Amino acid sequence: MPSFITRLTIKLRMLFGRRKAAEQLDSELSFHLEQQISENIAAGMSPAEARKAALRIFGSPDLAREQARATWSWTGLDHFLLDLRLCIRGLRRAPGFSAVVILVLALGIGANVALFSVVHSVLLNALPFHDSGRLVRVFEADSRGRYQDNIVAGGSFAVWKEQQKSFVDLAIKRSAGYDLAGGLSGSGSKLPEYVHAEIASWNLFPLLGIQSALGRLFTADDDHPGANGTVVLSWSLWKRRYAGDPAILGKTIELDARPFTVIGILPEWFQYPDAKIQLWTPLYHEKSAEMMRMVEAHNFDVIGRLKPGITPAQATADLSAIQAEVRRQHPSGPVSDAVNLRPILDAEVRGVKSGLYALLAATGCLLLIACLNIASLFIARSAARQRETAVRTALGGSRLRLMRNTLLESLLLSSAGGLAGLVLAAIGLRWLVAVRTDIPRAENIHLDGWALLLALGVVFLCAALSGLVPALAATDRNILRSLQANTRTQAGSIAGVRLRRSLLALEVGLTVVLLVGSGLLLKTYQRLRSANPGCATRDVLTMELALPKGKYNTDIKRVAFAETLTQRLSEVRGISAGLTTQLPAEGVGRNDTFSIQEHPPLPLGQTLTAVTVFVDPGYFSAMQIPLISGRLFQPDDRFDHGQSVLINESLARRDFPNENPIGKHLFTNVVSLDPHPLEIIGVVGDTRADIAAPPEPTFYFPLYLGSERGLILTMRTRSDASSIALTAQKIIAGIDPDLPVSNILTMDQVIGEATLAPSFDAALLISFAILSLVLAAVGLFGVLSFLVSQRTSEIGIRLALGAERGQITRLMLADGLKPALFGLALGLVASAAATHLMQSLLYGTQPLDPAIFTAVAITLVAVAAGACLLPALRASRLDPMQALRTE
Repeated sequence: MPSFITRLTIKLRMLFGRRKAAEQLDSELSFHLEQQISENIAAGMSPAEARKAALRIFGSPDLAREQARATWSWTGLDHFLLDLRLCIRGLRRAPGFSAVVILVLALGIGANVALFSVVHSVLLNALPFHDSGRLVRVFEADSRGRYQDNIVAGGSFAVWKEQQKSFVDLAIKRSAGYDLAGGLSGSGSKLPEYVHAEIASWNLFPLLGIQSALGRLFTADDDHPGANGTVVLSWSLWKRRYAGDPAILGKTIELDARPFTVIGILPEWFQYPDAKIQLWTPLYHEKSAEMMRMVEAHNFDVIGRLKPGITPAQATADLSAIQAEVRRQHPSGPVSDAVNLRPILDAEVRGVKSGLYALLAATGCLLLIACLNIASLFIARSAARQRETAVRTALGGSRLRLMRNTLLESLLLSSAGGLAGLVLAAIGLRWLVAVRTDIPRAENIHLDGWALLLALGVVFLCAALSGLVPALAATDRNILRSLQANTRTQAGSIAGVRLRRSLLALEVGLTVVLLVGSGLLLKTYQRLRSANPGCATRDVLTMELALPKGKYNTDIKRVAFAETLTQRLSEVRGISAGLTTQLPAEGVGRNDTFSIQEHPPLPLGQTLTAVTVFVDPGYFSAMQIPLISGRLFQPDDRFDHGQSVLINESLARRDFPNENPIGKHLFTNVVSLDPHPLEIIGVVGDTRADIAAPPEPTFYFPLYLGSERGLILTMRTRSDASSIALTAQKIIAGIDPDLPVSNILTMDQVIGEATLAPSFDAALLISFAILSLVLAAVGLFGVLSFLVSQRTSEIGIRLALGAERGQITRLMLADGLKPALFGLALGLVASAAATHLMQSLLYGTQPLDPAIFTAVAITLVAVAAGACLLPALRASRLDPMQALRTE
């Protein structure tokens, strides 16, 4: 043990003091040599004989130095540093090769790191709540499997909370599809502002483990109809609107023209359910007791924390039994008979999970294609340096050290590509977060330690994939044959050519998979954008208004505002205006049940449902939704004058298949309507609530209802719609200067937002596919150019013996296209299997779409032929005599 410690101490000392140790060793060797020479001279030898005799005794000083250094120095490190210098020198002599490799790897690594960061931040990172693994979202479900993720009715939640035994607690909040958008009234120098607010039961924050940054959060005393209005601000709203002034606590602000006392500020990191939520108010203070007892109106999200030791399956069984009893007590309404539980993270991100995983798989394919392409480049490089390798082997270079040199080159280039890829990933993430505003938890997307660790792993993986195969191919043991070969015949072996062809075939196969996937998504996007929404989209402008409850607290006030606004807009030449609560392509905002007076009652447990939309008389004209039969609303069609309803074609086809619906009567559970039947006065054309789905059965009610206050103004013009935005805002300000507007969008923009995810996925996947196609084309060009240079003498002999140049061209084309066609067949088979995994992302397109597969095959063959044509033509134009002289 002491000798080991001594040797280790010497080695560590020598690591940092090698120069001084070498000088001491030289001095000591010189001293002993001179002493021996002096003794030999004293014995009667001449100086020359004395020196020769001393050297015979001591041996070569250089050998002694090497032996000493081998004992106490770092020989392996010295060799490594020497190899590193040689690799850097060699790469500097080939800047074009180095630049291509670094660029290709940077693109592959950057894309992978960026998409992994998105997937990790959005899909894999736990929500930042206390013990979030036990937090779940609870949905109403159907025991027969017709639906599993329906939002919850307030009455069902009340029964669950009272009877459940599986949860520490249950909390309820307004569903994301029904988020409250309120107007903050202006005060002092502050302008009125339209903000997104969330309403939740007081126990949501304790359930999630949230504590206030300043002040306090809600208590049970704040969360009932008779309590004073209280509000908790987000950190961003507090900083932006109130300059981070702690004095705002305890002060009163006006939200929807009603007073609310600011009691607390949320932590800066809290951005649930997303970053746009600016403030919170207690749910039971805002919602009527009647709504919170209803089991038919599904408007809420429910979050629960499982008790220790309780599994999700046990909790599901517990709540399903309770919900089944609720269903038995209300057999005729739209009441579920079971529940479904999802982990809270899965519930938040399930809408984007498939698309993000598909893009991550695509980037993986791109990276593998890049590695295969670079491996092919390294094989060509090693073939060109085969004589150099043979010389180094003949001079004593070991096979392992030659392999290490090749791997070291690959590692250097992969590391440079990894650093460049991290820069590209950072830029790409900033762009992606700005573009994909629909991604939940987008504010959490960033490069973190896991992303850096992935980048490091990918660098080593790329180095291994792109360096190991060429390294094995480069170490040919037949040194003599390599040394005897001339510069042309030694350019590569048959095995090396076969290896490059195999790599190229695999690269082409992966490219085909990307091309097919991108083609399917592109066709999906085209189908979505060409789908008829059922209304005018060109030159139509929309903007959202929120009528404050405190100011517009009667039907008369709401009617007066709506009629004044539409009348003043209609006085502007070229504007056709209307009001609605739901735009086409914005999703299904509300469903209600109904029955038909003239039809027999449905069997117990069955109900009719339809999408509910409230509109004013001018809406259908402004949006150019056609009247199929009957008439539209008139100004007198209000609930204080008449009972009228419009239905769309889909509802008429479904519920009145062989009869005229005009004059029939409906009973509905729409809040605030009298129990009297509603007369169907007209049938209008279908519009798509979801652009990716068929039109939903819909009924339209007159706008002027006490329960509805969120309005959307629609305006159609004869010219550019955006040009009338300022005019409309001035008119609104003239009616109510404290009323803010928001989401000023054209209908084209509304549809663009509805198709944002498929358009982004298609564009990104197409970019990857085009890049991989370029890499495959470059690989084909390189392989065939290599083959032409290798077969120069053969081509010269063929031409000398009378072969036509066209035959040579066809021969070389066939030689180059073989790996491409093999890869095409392999890729088509793989695509047929892979596309079924992305079926949920497709609309109007089959996974095995023959047009897409045919187009990909034709495109790939055309690109491959183009890449092979130039080397083939160059081969056919060789001078036979010159080709033979080179041998």
